Amino acid sequence: MTARAGANGIRMEPKAAIEAEIEGRVARLDWPAIAAALDDRGFALVPALMRPGECAAVARMYERRELFRSRVEMARFRFGLGEYKYFAAPLPPIVAAIRASLYGRLAPIATRWSRALRLGADYPPTLDEFLRACHSGGQSRPTPLLLRYAAGGFNCMHQDLYGELFFPLQATVMLSRPEIDFAGGEFLLAENRPRAQARVEAIALARGMAVIFATRWRPIQGARGAYRAAVRHGVSTIARGRRMTLGIIFHDAR
Repeated sequence: MTARAGANGIRMEPKAAIEAEIEGRVARLDWPAIAAALDDRGFALVPALMRPGECAAVARMYERRELFRSRVEMARFRFGLGEYKYFAAPLPPIVAAIRASLYGRLAPIATRWSRALRLGADYPPTLDEFLRACHSGGQSRPTPLLLRYAAGGFNCMHQDLYGELFFPLQATVMLSRPEIDFAGGEFLLAENRPRAQARVEAIALARGMAVIFATRWRPIQGARGAYRAAVRHGVSTIARGRRMTLGIIFHDAR
């Protein structure tokens, strides 16, 4: 993205232009519908959070070693078969902009969930404020990541918890082209309710589409008030090709 003039006529640097573009795009999403889907099913789909060129540019970052703080081979830890890399600080502008813009809209939902479950956590309105709380508690390592799977790869069901403080929602953005770059590899969600069998969703994401979902649990309204349903996520086996996604986690890690 090149520099351009803003609404006030001042020429913006690329970072500012990216932030303004992403903020406007996120602001135009149907947030009442997203909130309703999260309340009803524990996840919501965002049809076109990123554009094709942005997806390709972020996917190419995977080969730039200087952008990342660590690399994980999933098989080594029995997490699945594939690999992922955590971005180092400072995050690439587009990743930082998506993270900050989504957080601002999701924080009220997270607070409402916390109150429904009587957990006592109110989430601040901006990501910077939330991250200051993370850092003061010893969680200072960035958690947004790129994930890459080849044919035969998969991700076991899990939760992304990196310390005592966590944000109850997160997002995954598809960077690859389904049926062109890869086949298979559906995004999986498993929801466990007390005294009930697990409910599983298999979600096929288009390129640039995001899924927003519960990090650890979500509230479900019962006859005696809200109760927790534990949520885990993963990826089904890649049948062919290579699948890449961007993971947006809002809390930092120890």
